[in-house]
Order: sequence, then C-alpha cells, then structure tokens
Amino acid sequence: MCIRDRLITLIENLQYNTLREDLIIPEYGRHIQKMINHASSRETKEERNKLANSIISVMGNLQPHFRDVPDFKHKLWDQLFIMSDFKLDADSPFEKPSKEVLEAKPDPLSYPQNYPKYRFYGNNIKIMIDEAVKWDSGEMKEALIFTIANHMKKCFLNWNKDSVEDQVIFDHLFELSNSKIDIRNSKEELLDSSLLLRPKKKFTNKKFQKKNYKNRKRY
Repeated sequence: MCIRDRLITLIENLQYNTLREDLIIPEYGRHIQKMINHASSRETKEERNKLANSIISVMGNLQPHFRDVPDFKHKLWDQLFIMSDFKLDADSPFEKPSKEVLEAKPDPLSYPQNYPKYRFYGNNIKIMIDEAVKWDSGEMKEALIFTIANHMKKCFLNWNKDSVEDQVIFDHLFELSNSKIDIRNSKEELLDSSLLLRPKKKFTNKKFQKKNYKNRKRY
C-alpha cells in the first residue's frame, strides 16, 4: 500500500470528538473512560475487580491534589461507578452510589417574597415590620415605626425617582402590617425626599493628584 492510500485510510478512520460518546467526567479523559468500559464488559468478577483497582490507582495519579481531601479513595470509587453509568459490577471497599439518588431532582425553592405587589421594599422591610408589631406600645416602638417608614420612603424613591406622598407610605405600612400599624392619621412628617436621596460624594485624593502631577516627567 502506497503512502497516498495509507493517508486516505487514516483520514477515513479519523474519529472526531463530536462524533464520539460524551464523557461523563471529562477531567479524566477518554482513555480512562475506555478502560472503565472495558472493565465493565469483562465476564468474571475477579477480572473486573482487578481492573477496577488498577483504574483507581491511575485515577489517583491523575488527581494528586485530591490526596489531602478527606475520603479521597471513597470519591475515586464513586467516580468510577458514575463513569461506568453504574454498569460496573465490582467489589468496592465503600458503599456504592445510587443512580436514583444522584439523578434525583431537588425540590423547587419557593421565592421568599411575601408581598410581590410591593417587592421594591424588599423582604427586610417586612421582617422589620413584623418585629415592630411585637413591640409594646411606647416611644421606642413609635421611633422604630417611623424609622421603618422613612426607609420605606427611601426604597420607594430608589424605585421611582418621582416624589411620593407620606400618606402613600403610611397606607403601604398599614397593609404590610396586616392593619396592626396605623399611622395614617399621624401629623408627623417623614424625611424630605432630597435628604433621603442625597447624592454620594466621590472621593478624590487631591494631595495624591498634586504630588503625581509634580512627579510627572516632561518630555
């Protein structure tokens, strides 16, 4: 066979990764995957056990940074069975992982939002309101309520830059507290919008700028 024919044969037999089966744990590479597939296909358990222990040794050498991790060997054996798609029937010094447990989907998490209608206030406001409801009546409770109301006004203005009437905040507070905090008829006013949305000053080190300007070389 001439060189040209050999090249044609080689090209025809080339295998691209896109055409091969997906690697379950790509970090170990395709050779380890083929070794595990080969071990899974052996007929006798004695041969499968021997190959499995050899593969574990190779996997350990490929992951030397895992040696200080607790249960290092246990992790390797778990990965061995996972990469075999749980088809390898070999004796393990550890409990074999379960495919059902591994593929089980977690329970969906509920979104922690009690009042999505007023989500611009955030959950912390609702927590603060619930705590204020528990307090005994007095100056401390009244001060806390107006502190919460001012913070609600600030949150509202961050969400909507237009001005907001204090009465709107008082109505929202009444609703969020399940009618337990009622300051709708209060004559006390909340902080002015300009104070709540005071722009932050940008820090500039003028001394450093002057020093840097003096040290700048002139060409």
